[in-house]
Amino acid sequence: MNLTRRTLLVGSAAAATVLSVGAKASAAARPDTGVSAYAFPLTAVRLLSSPFTANAARIQSYLLFLNNDRLLHTFRLNVGLSSSATACGGWESPSTELRGHSTGHLLTGLAQAYASTGDTAYKTKGDQIVAVLAQCQARAATAGYNTGYLSAFPESFIDRVEARQSVWAPYYTLHKIMAGLLDMHLLAGNAQALTVLLGMASWVKFRNDRLTQTQRQNMLDTEFGGMNEVLTNLYQLTGDAAHLAAAQQFDHAEVFDPLAANQDSLNNYHANTQIPKVLGAIREYHATGTTRYRDIAVNFWDIVTRRHTYAIGGNSNGEYFKAPDRIASELSDTTAECCNSYNMLKLTRQLFFTNPTRTDYLDYYEKALYNHILASQDPNSSHGFQCYYVPLRAGGIKTYSNDYNSFVCCHGTGMESNTKFGDTIYFHDGGSTLYVNLFIPSILTWGAFSVRQETSFPEAGSTKLTVTGAGPFTMRIRIPGWASGAQIRVNGTVFSSPPAGAYAAVSRTWASGDVVDVSLPMALTREATNDNSTVQAVKLGPIVLAGLFGNSNLSALPALDPATLTPTSDGSVALQPFYKVHGQRYSVYWSVTGSPFVAHYPFDGSPADASGNGRTASIFSAGYVAGRTGNAVNLDGTAGYAALPSGILAGASNFTIALWVRLDTVTTWSRLVDFGTGTGAYLFLTPRSSAGTLRFAITTGGSGAEQRIEGPALIAGAWTHVAVTRSGNTGTLYVNGASAGTNTALTLGPSALGATTRNWLGRSQYADPYLDGALDNVRLYSRALSATEVNSLYTNGS
Repeated sequence: MNLTRRTLLVGSAAAATVLSVGAKASAAARPDTGVSAYAFPLTAVRLLSSPFTANAARIQSYLLFLNNDRLLHTFRLNVGLSSSATACGGWESPSTELRGHSTGHLLTGLAQAYASTGDTAYKTKGDQIVAVLAQCQARAATAGYNTGYLSAFPESFIDRVEARQSVWAPYYTLHKIMAGLLDMHLLAGNAQALTVLLGMASWVKFRNDRLTQTQRQNMLDTEFGGMNEVLTNLYQLTGDAAHLAAAQQFDHAEVFDPLAANQDSLNNYHANTQIPKVLGAIREYHATGTTRYRDIAVNFWDIVTRRHTYAIGGNSNGEYFKAPDRIASELSDTTAECCNSYNMLKLTRQLFFTNPTRTDYLDYYEKALYNHILASQDPNSSHGFQCYYVPLRAGGIKTYSNDYNSFVCCHGTGMESNTKFGDTIYFHDGGSTLYVNLFIPSILTWGAFSVRQETSFPEAGSTKLTVTGAGPFTMRIRIPGWASGAQIRVNGTVFSSPPAGAYAAVSRTWASGDVVDVSLPMALTREATNDNSTVQAVKLGPIVLAGLFGNSNLSALPALDPATLTPTSDGSVALQPFYKVHGQRYSVYWSVTGSPFVAHYPFDGSPADASGNGRTASIFSAGYVAGRTGNAVNLDGTAGYAALPSGILAGASNFTIALWVRLDTVTTWSRLVDFGTGTGAYLFLTPRSSAGTLRFAITTGGSGAEQRIEGPALIAGAWTHVAVTRSGNTGTLYVNGASAGTNTALTLGPSALGATTRNWLGRSQYADPYLDGALDNVRLYSRALSATEVNSLYTNGS
């Protein structure tokens, strides 16, 4: 088995200082580049009572329960020091090659718990561990190791990595230790931890400087955790360029090169081996400004979240990425390794710091935090026992770690995830703007201000923010993509009704006691899998609901009729928020029967899917204007478009696409709709082809093999209803409710295209012009509407 786990982000993404409780601040030598949003230190955020504080309390109890000597037993033995402690079991047993990794996780957990609570018991315990690690490192030469080496296993494990011999991820374990030492220094003010870390970093560079580039790249085939991340973080802290050079020796070309070209080559790669590498890439961008690193990270995040992610926000089956868009076909007892989401959330934070206009980053963060991280701790354990995998097959049941005979990777990241819940609730822009990202009860201390957030979310879709302190600043409140119909009140008076999927700005000169109330309607929706539109998860707002099946071990997905669905039942089976489901069998996914209505985009100030299927669109470089009814998405003809989920019409043979369009400029080959995987396989609607016609085309063999339906070209300045249907081999184009063109030899339907990944409104697979105009009430069906039904859409303006 070969697995990967964590490092801790260095305080703020680009903070000049990292604050710690009761300790002198550590001045960072180098501020991050390329960022415009920043984190608050854990010391600035105090959590109020919520499911998060309950999880934190359990893991904090476990941190203090663990016996230091048992965790340090193999470190001492490795350098000839005596130890009478009882050896740990599981992945920390004396014969397990990954031994020692949990001590790194423990150090980070203790440092974060100290920063979050101010309780010196966590710092004292961490300081004691660091002191013993320093003793072990000081005996490196005596034990026959090179200067600076520190581990619970012999240095010969590194010889085996370099020689491409079988060994279980030694650099992965060293990364955990190094990250834990860095956190003890940054968050708990331990100077000795930095000294030990600098010794380890020098040793790493010594080992790798001796190798050729080819030898290093070959070595990187063995999992190495986030070595590039921790060394880059050390470079940012110290300014010593040797640490950046050492970090870049862990840049894995086999993984980075395809990602830099925005290619999804992740199939059959061990998932959590790759995520920390990419986390290192975004930190290397922040250290160097090299945009290739940024592109690698952005492309990876987009690929993973859109094409490899389950409804709960997790990814991987049996620890590995599968072929793109395989979701329904990859449901098992070993889905959604918890370490993966731990690292994806770290990556998401860094990407938001880089580009805070991407509100989908925090929507994903919320999704994975509630439905995976919060869901993976056993509330019946006083020590916060942790899932390794979260089963997503029908009839799955969660299983957990234990005190001393587990220590799997996710046991370790569980110590970290549950001690830093305050790190993403609020960000700032380095000036007078405050971001409110998550709806978690808490108190933020920010200079002369404090903000108290009181909420029962996600039990209810609302939050209350009370400001203490006087003066001007802008509060930017995240309005999630699922929260259509949100409203903000300031001191009881309606302030705005902001669109979903954006940050709502409340700018004012605040008086102490001002109150902001935010209403976030939580609709009941369904999220379809990329590869099978009938396999769906049920959500209330962002919260995944699971069906409760007690002791029943299901052999197939349970059926769900949308007509019987309520937030607590599907008519026969009770539903419960997945994060609350423990101790019984469940199903997250269902086989959905009923309506072939695939998606509906009214674009009334939001990219939400009004069909109830949860297929939210993403809007790029576009806004909203008055529509045919309500609002419409406004595309500028230059860069604006909307992206729909992968596989939006996957499996559909017959279909309907219907929409309203108002062209501001008629441009040849611009697109109303274009779904495909590139220029070889696609379907599109263009308002004007080079032949001067409205055209629908579909192909699996490029432009030369297109099957087409022609109609009258559209004109500018007027709202026009356009629809295309396929029934059997007959395709029909409709304009303003009337048939405008047919093709009785339309042998291809969307099912022939497979799970399309580039599903765009207003943008082409080719280098064609973007659409200049507005789109409203875009509707997709997996059946052909009749002529009467199409005409009804037109006459009703819908």
